[in-house]
Amino acid sequence: MTGTREREDEARRSDRPDRLDRIAVRGLRAWGYHGVLEQERRDGQTFVVDVVLGVDSREAARTDDLAHTVHYGVLSERLVGAVAGEPVALIETLAQRLADTCLAETAVHEVEVTVHKPDAPIPHEFSDVTVTIVRER
Repeated sequence: MTGTREREDEARRSDRPDRLDRIAVRGLRAWGYHGVLEQERRDGQTFVVDVVLGVDSREAARTDDLAHTVHYGVLSERLVGAVAGEPVALIETLAQRLADTCLAETAVHEVEVTVHKPDAPIPHEFSDVTVTIVRER
């Protein structure tokens, strides 16, 4: 079974170049109700999302056809919807939800997601709290 899985993983990787191109959406703001504390779940707060998508954009560049890449406007709507969706306690969980949203796009082979929580309930002066994850299919 392990050999089959390894061959499938290798076959998927062979469909893409050794180095992927990058499409980034940074500073996407959305309102959500995520957090451990009751006040976060009740009042909500702004979350800021950065995604860096690993894609093979050669065919899109060759054909000048959006169908061969990621429509980042549509993806941004989906990401905002994910932030506005069902509350979770941890921004790690939210980051995974966002990564899954990105990886649902056919052209996306890997993604780096950073979730910023600039209004985290910390009783000291700070500029930001972030969680960054990297996922690939």
